[in-house]
Amino acid sequence: MAHHFQLRVYYEDTDLAGIVYYANYLRFIERARSEWIRTLGIDQKALKADEGIAFAVRRIEADYLSPAHFDDELDVLTTTEAVTGARIVLKQEVQRAGETLFVAQVTIVAIAETGHPARLPANIRLLMH
Repeated sequence: MAHHFQLRVYYEDTDLAGIVYYANYLRFIERARSEWIRTLGIDQKALKADEGIAFAVRRIEADYLSPAHFDDELDVLTTTEAVTGARIVLKQEVQRAGETLFVAQVTIVAIAETGHPARLPANIRLLMH
């Protein structure tokens, strides 16, 4: 099931032509991932404090299909493609009125405070399926 995160394009998100600056799509999908994790009931601050685990982006493969513009209302869809012991693969799409403007496959890893890979707790893996 897809998680939806709505946002509006502000002037600060655009370039001189009023088109969303390409790097801002990464900010949009980051916000959507944070809200997705929150809706699953995962407290990232507690996970770090109690388990010493944090999430980090390992890889992003992105396609820019069509531009978003100033004042557009966008919907970021986040769906889980795979969950393993220490890795989560997500598909994220930025859409405007059902038209896909940007799509990314994002690989997230769990890391320990040392920066080394860590296993995700089983309860978190179950939530993310």
